Amino acid sequence: MADSEHSSSDATFVDSREETSKEPKLKFSDDEETLIIRMYNLVGERWALIAGRIPGRTAEEIEAYWNTRCSTSE
Repeated sequence: MADSEHSSSDATFVDSREETSKEPKLKFSDDEETLIIRMYNLVGERWALIAGRIPGRTAEEIEAYWNTRCSTSE
């Protein structure tokens, strides 16, 4: 029983680490932000195309950044 309790607490620890590890990925440099905005103006919501211009970034990260920082509610 102790092993199953231990693995349960490990899963909780891993989950909390994953949440904090996602947050720094959404921190973009000024150059990256400028490039995202410029590329968006050129190609729209083609996140994979934009991510291809920024080494180490995924389309999901770019889209999440855009949705949290740049999109405006109408």
